[in-house]
Amino acid sequence: MSLGDDAAAADDRRTAVGDLRALAHPIRLRILSLLTGAERSAAEIARELDITHANASYHLRQLRDSGHIEIAGEEKVRGGVARRYRYDVTKEFAPRPPGQHPTADEAQVMYAALAAELRRRARDVVTGPDAASLTTDAELWVDLEQWRALRDRVWEVSRDLHHAAKPPHTPGTVRVSATIAMFRMEEST
Repeated sequence: MSLGDDAAAADDRRTAVGDLRALAHPIRLRILSLLTGAERSAAEIARELDITHANASYHLRQLRDSGHIEIAGEEKVRGGVARRYRYDVTKEFAPRPPGQHPTADEAQVMYAALAAELRRRARDVVTGPDAASLTTDAELWVDLEQWRALRDRVWEVSRDLHHAAKPPHTPGTVRVSATIAMFRMEEST
């Protein structure tokens, strides 16, 4: 490996770590959810999440700088210009290049953010006959090829769910939660 290759690998690593840090915040996870179904401005996100405009703008900037969201356009609002943001889920479902996988410590930070977001969402759980919910938790030993095939099927369902997303409060829709964390584990000692 040449010095240039080492530098490129280090850049890829910094990119992966920056991406993970950008996602490892509950507000940013909520913003991504809002932007999955529709383009939104910082003001719209602030109203929906009951946070300040400055806070929404800060988190949008973090997500934009890490490449998770993009500016979809600008519109004139009361003599100023408001940016509209979009979350392109097709980028999230692309395979990661070599060298852009998180370390175990970085993954734990992300899973902690997911756990915090799941606790928040669980406060709004619908129970009873209209719940239509599914819960599974398992630590299993499975054949590696079966694991990969099952992981790929869940990936497809996750992608389909993201593509089915509509703007918040769209008539005829229901608010749902989906948190999926599937990963291979180290061998027990």
